[in-house]
Amino acid sequence: MRWVNRKVRRGNSVLLGAIPIALLVLLYLAVAAERHAANPSDKVLPVPGAMAEAMAALLFRPDQLSGRLIFWADTLASLQRLGLGLGISTLAALLVGLVLGILPPIRATFGPLVTAIAVIPPIALLPILFIVFGLGETAKVALIVIGIAPFMIRDLAAHIAALPREQIIKAQTLGASSWQLMLRVALPQAMPRLIQGIRLSLGPAWVFLISAEAIASDIGLGYRIFLVRRYLSMDIILPYVAWIALLAVVIDFLLAWSSRRLFPWAHGVGH
Repeated sequence: MRWVNRKVRRGNSVLLGAIPIALLVLLYLAVAAERHAANPSDKVLPVPGAMAEAMAALLFRPDQLSGRLIFWADTLASLQRLGLGLGISTLAALLVGLVLGILPPIRATFGPLVTAIAVIPPIALLPILFIVFGLGETAKVALIVIGIAPFMIRDLAAHIAALPREQIIKAQTLGASSWQLMLRVALPQAMPRLIQGIRLSLGPAWVFLISAEAIASDIGLGYRIFLVRRYLSMDIILPYVAWIALLAVVIDFLLAWSSRRLFPWAHGVGH
C-alpha cells in the first residue's frame, strides 16, 4: 500500500508524534552531558539537575519582596492577558466577520480597511500603544487584539462569503431577512471556522504577549525570560520556554476537542 493511502490510528499517531520529541530530548541530554564533561560551569546547555534546582525556588519558595510563588504568578498573569486578548479578538471576529461575509456592500466598504490593518506589523505599533494606553495591561492586551483580530476577521468573512449561493437563495425564498441569514445560515457554519481561526492565531498571540511583557511588565512569562537572560540563566529560560509550549499545546488540544464535540458534522463525524 502506498504511504499516501495509509491511515494512522489515533493511538499510533500519538506514539509517532512522541518519537521526534523524545529524540530531541535525548539529543539535548547527550550534548549537554558532553559540554558539562568538558566544562562543569557551562551555562548554555544546563543539565536537568541544574534546571530542577533553579526552578524549585520559583515553583515552591515565596518571593521575599512580593510573597508570591513567582512561577505560578507569572503563569497566571500571562494567561489572563492571553485569555483577554483572545476573547476580545474572537468576539470582534464573530461580529465583524459575520457582517462583512454576509453583506457585500459592507464588505466592499470596510474590507480594504481590515486588510490594511492586517498587513501592518503589530510590533511596530507597540510604541504607539504604550504612548496611548500607558505601560499597563491595556497596551499588552491591545497588541494581541491588533495582532490577531484582523486575520481572524478576514478568514471568517472569506469563509462566510464562500458559502454555497444555493443556501442563501433557499433561505431568502423561505422569507429569511439579512439578520436571519446571519443567525440561521451563516453563524452555525462560521463557528467551526472561528475555532480553527483561534487555533491558528495562538502562535502569533503568544509572540505578541511575550514581546509586550518583555518590554514593559513586572510579571509574566515573557518578563521573566527577558529578565534572567542578562545572567545567562538558561536553567530558567529553557523550562519557561518548555512551559509556554506545553500551555500552547494544551490550549490547542482543548480547542480542537471542543470543535469536534460541538460541531461533529464539520469534522466528518456523525451525530
